[in-house]
Amino acid sequence: MTIGRQEVLAWLTALQQVYSENRELLTELDSAIGDADHGVNMDRGFTAVRDELLAHAPEDLGDLLKAVAMILIRKVGGASGPLYGMLFLRGASVCTGKAELGAADIVALFQAGIEGIRQRGKADPGDKTMVDALLPALTAMQGALGEGGGVEEVLAAGVAAAEDGVKSTIPLQARKGRASYLGPRSVGHEDPGARSSYLLLKSAANIWTQKPPAV
Repeated sequence: MTIGRQEVLAWLTALQQVYSENRELLTELDSAIGDADHGVNMDRGFTAVRDELLAHAPEDLGDLLKAVAMILIRKVGGASGPLYGMLFLRGASVCTGKAELGAADIVALFQAGIEGIRQRGKADPGDKTMVDALLPALTAMQGALGEGGGVEEVLAAGVAAAEDGVKSTIPLQARKGRASYLGPRSVGHEDPGARSSYLLLKSAANIWTQKPPAV
């Protein structure tokens, strides 16, 4: 199984629906430890991605993901725009010139993107951020690829690890971002960025393995 331009566009379009449907959940999570705008920002950003790509979507996969990055950086407020923008921007760098993505390409895409997020946000595992979902997901995807897994196996491993990572943020005290200002009061709450990262991976798995898009 390989993932082509149409599948990537289907994923990006599905993300608009996913973040629209989860807008209130993400806002509720963010209201506990942040600025209560994460759901609004993610919905706004991926609505702009959908609308602008419907009008003009680059043919090259690298250019397509770079366009997504620029839209998110321009449209999404707070820290989410630069961080998610970096994920797609760095991911674009390993997709330039490619017409299709295999399992190894997908791992490389997310590896580059997650490394970009870590460099941009200066977050480590245990800081109660999106990294706590994304880094375990990357490790799991790399493991599945190393065992000979294809696209479906790689994504399934990443999604399962990301879901566990989201849950792991609940008992953590935040050490980065707006939530860190709360100190011990941030304990007991799920990190909204970890949840939105999980939703991004889950949507890719659903769309790219032809499963129902609900998450």
